[in-house]
Amino acid sequence: MPNVSTVVIGAGHCGLAMSRCLTDRSIDHVVLERGEVAQSWRTRWWDSLRLLTPNWMSRLPGGYAYQGDDPDGYLAAREVADLIAGYASQCGAPVQVGTTVTAVQHDDGGYLIQTDQGTWRARSVVLASGACSMQVLPPFVDQLPPGITSLTPDQYRSPQALPEGGVLVVGASATGIQIADEVHRSGRPVTIASGEHVRLPRTYRGRDILWWMDTSGLLDEDYTEIDDVRRARSLPSMQLVGSPGRTIDLNALQALGVRLIGRLAGIRDGIAQFSGSLPNVCALADLKMVRLLDAIDIWAASADLDETPAERFAPTLVPAPVPLSIDLRKGEIRTIIWATGFQPDMSWLDLPVFDRKQRLIHDGGVVTPGLYVLGLPFLRRRKSSLIDGAAADAAALAAHLAGHLDGVTARSSA
Repeated sequence: MPNVSTVVIGAGHCGLAMSRCLTDRSIDHVVLERGEVAQSWRTRWWDSLRLLTPNWMSRLPGGYAYQGDDPDGYLAAREVADLIAGYASQCGAPVQVGTTVTAVQHDDGGYLIQTDQGTWRARSVVLASGACSMQVLPPFVDQLPPGITSLTPDQYRSPQALPEGGVLVVGASATGIQIADEVHRSGRPVTIASGEHVRLPRTYRGRDILWWMDTSGLLDEDYTEIDDVRRARSLPSMQLVGSPGRTIDLNALQALGVRLIGRLAGIRDGIAQFSGSLPNVCALADLKMVRLLDAIDIWAASADLDETPAERFAPTLVPAPVPLSIDLRKGEIRTIIWATGFQPDMSWLDLPVFDRKQRLIHDGGVVTPGLYVLGLPFLRRRKSSLIDGAAADAAALAAHLAGHLDGVTARSSA
């Protein structure tokens, strides 16, 4: 049975960032990957998907970064996969591909990692299998009437693959608005159902909004500085698309002809029922955006970067009255795309580390000494779920892991 100090599960950008940090500390380890390096970026997503972060933010430990001639552009999925694969090669990461982890269990002060290719023993484990392993679907998804095509974002590829007729996109975060925009431009009538969302302009005061958030330090805000970190970790993704200077929010979609309705609350007898809270939800998203822009303006003034005047954006237009139902049996809607979010899949983690809602319990990525997680929203910083957030998080957790291994060694030799 192979025995190493650390097993890293997942060879995406987070797992490889941790591998680099462990190598820098001379900690022997292996990275187990069920497919190929950056597998999800090559196989899971729709054809037009691009990163929400500009290319200059594609930075990983060891000085590895985007080297192309379009730093302000946005990488396509295949380009992201190539970037990550290049990083694995440059780092010489000890990746074992085609290896699916089936169980992780305690074993005599360490862990047994069972896979379809054999069992490993390790004194520490890093969970880096990603925050988007499984689609979150509402409990009423199986109550659709016959004749409606139901797709998740990782099943959707392009508008041309959809049936003719109307499309209902459920969810108005980054995934929902991108798909709604693309499908509507194909000529199909689109309705988007919006619950809570995070509204942002793509460009603010002449620069990408993420430039402001990065340079001002907002993306480096620490999880210990947040009053309600659980709430912060459950927020939807930013309402952005990877297109230079192009803001697609609910106003932009409505201007194109997309119909806006409230959160899908249920389906009964073939009738989709929607929440009447849309005005309040939109008002709250607008308020939070203004607060963020206010904070940026204050910082810009303090940093002598206020040569470009501050901007404010029109409140979200809410239709009146807001439709509260659609009869799905009448044929107006032929396809529903569930842009309702994702969650990690850790069903193979056979350890008492989950709360009553089956959420992994951790403190800034430390599940227990010797067991760590990377890549979850607001793990240690506001940017933890971004490629650019992996370096700092991996470095901090690698330091903790090294201290744990040193302690284990000291105890075993005493």
